[in-house]
Amino acid sequence: MSLPAPPPELLELSGELCNRIVNNIVTDGPMGFADYMRMALYEPGLGYYVNGLHKFGPSGDFVTAPEQGGLFAKALARQFDQVGSEIGAGWTLLELGAGSGALARDLLAALDHPPARYLILDTSASLRQVQAERIAELPAWLGARVEWLSQPPEAGFDGVILANEVIDALPVSCFEVDQDKVLERCVDFTGQRLTWTQRPAPPRLDQAVGELRAQLPGCLPPGYQSEICLDLPGWLRTVTEPLRRGLALFIDYGYPRREYYHPDRRAGTLVCHYRHRAHFDPFVWPGLTDISAFVDFSLAADAGFDSGLEVAGFTSQAGFLLGIGIHDQLQQASDERDRLGLSAELKRLTLPGEMGEKFKLIALTRGLEQALNGFEGISHLHRL
Repeated sequence: MSLPAPPPELLELSGELCNRIVNNIVTDGPMGFADYMRMALYEPGLGYYVNGLHKFGPSGDFVTAPEQGGLFAKALARQFDQVGSEIGAGWTLLELGAGSGALARDLLAALDHPPARYLILDTSASLRQVQAERIAELPAWLGARVEWLSQPPEAGFDGVILANEVIDALPVSCFEVDQDKVLERCVDFTGQRLTWTQRPAPPRLDQAVGELRAQLPGCLPPGYQSEICLDLPGWLRTVTEPLRRGLALFIDYGYPRREYYHPDRRAGTLVCHYRHRAHFDPFVWPGLTDISAFVDFSLAADAGFDSGLEVAGFTSQAGFLLGIGIHDQLQQASDERDRLGLSAELKRLTLPGEMGEKFKLIALTRGLEQALNGFEGISHLHRL
């Protein structure tokens, strides 16, 4: 693996987090991967998303769709304007995990009828500061609508919930299918480094994998490894509970269940990012490396249904962007240079080899009458 070595001060930060992880393992035995992932990403002061290090954009570890330019936000704005028009002028937009704040800034600028409130749910103090700097680029009357939350609002609201690349960062449990039982893949310490080990799956994981296998068309072969997000149903119920009427839109990379757990995908979907390099060793520099897993969108759909929401749409990112008509922005380019830039951005967002098919959008609604414009063209609901 060819990864650039971190500077000494960052190695020290990662080493401190490793010490905490190892101490837990020494005290309690091998650690379930979900607990390890939770510490690696969210351990106070040290985890990847809370330690204040730069994550997004060219100088970070990865580039999200909002960092590509303004087309992504303009496409979402068209969809949200439709929902806002049906709800009325006092609608609210709640963004979960707003990252660098680029999407919030660009959405507020692009919406024809901005929400009365733009709520950002993010527990990271360092990310809140970055987001506030982006919001400060807006006119003051627009930026004043933004509020930060540490937990979902207690009072119900009508409007939109948006989560872009959030579910993939929820901790997952890793498992392996044996001949007649399910094993949990855990994290152990050999005295030199963190490593994988196995133990019989605890009841909750064993039951979840059993239910999963019953829903698949074929058998998972012995030695098959993958992961499952046991907390996704409860998390989705919690974050959507305040939505009295409106749309909850989740955007992420992933597959429907039958494609996610295809027998040929026998090594799972865990992926790590460090300085724009993808790798598959989650034990390299904890706290400095992003760890994520692809999303089982069938599980998200089931969780939405069980939470009293309607599964109103599912499509690829390309299907949504083209369905909402964002390609017409090329005709509004100010000059040839602008047109070429927009064309390159559109290709990155929509081509199958870029982000177009890897990323999916699932729309969960409550109490809406109109069909969602962005999901009428290319629907993948049948794949769920």
